[in-house]
Amino acid sequence: MPEEIDIYGVYIPGLLALMFVTYVVSIAVRRVLAWTGAYALVWHRGLFDVALYVILLGAMFSFTRWLWS
Repeated sequence: MPEEIDIYGVYIPGLLALMFVTYVVSIAVRRVLAWTGAYALVWHRGLFDVALYVILLGAMFSFTRWLWS
């Protein structure tokens, strides 16, 4: 994963860009979970969403590390 991403002369940390992409993916996953009714099995939706985001961020980070190496 590149350490910095250059967007028209503004350097953005690679992790910040990855966090934004992960947030967009997590919104899509949460909508699918809400549509299927899977949230009925979850005790605390807020904690579950944070844990889901952390898991997705770790997976995206591992994937990009593998992709860029």
